[in-house]
Amino acid sequence: MAEGKWYVIHTYSGYENKVKADIEKTVENNKKLAEQIFEVRVPTENVVEIRNGSKKPVSRKLLPGYVLVNMDMNDETWYVVRNTRGVTGFVGPGSKPVPLSEAEMKPFGIKVDTSKINVDFGEGDTIAVIAGVWKDTVGVVQKMDESKQTATINVELFGRETPVEISFAEVRRMS
Repeated sequence: MAEGKWYVIHTYSGYENKVKADIEKTVENNKKLAEQIFEVRVPTENVVEIRNGSKKPVSRKLLPGYVLVNMDMNDETWYVVRNTRGVTGFVGPGSKPVPLSEAEMKPFGIKVDTSKINVDFGEGDTIAVIAGVWKDTVGVVQKMDESKQTATINVELFGRETPVEISFAEVRRMS
């Protein structure tokens, strides 16, 4: 992924896709901007609506009136985005845009850190869960998935052993 940060642009309601297309077209026509504005997104979710007794899949905007843009913030990129037709401004105090934090980007499916977590445990080792829903649970690693960065342990749930998948970031090895 690009090295820029994600910013939120406020637009006129209903102009989100138009703003996205206009920014992408401007970037496409200017090679210098292509190295500074990396991606433009209108966050959507797919839902099923029931109308007149039939189900229809519909794409709904998560943030009506807002567009996300991944870019290097400087005077030129600020000017180009700010002066795109339909844009009312960046989200932030005054005229200073504030980039989104990693926690704020998570609901939109945007991942910042692509680094892998190196762990000091393997299958058969006892680990303690230090965060999340299963915090303070201890279990033996049954399976590890390096690509998903998860470990599967068995926990007792309703009187029976149940496999649970836990992120590497939420566990530590027992001494």
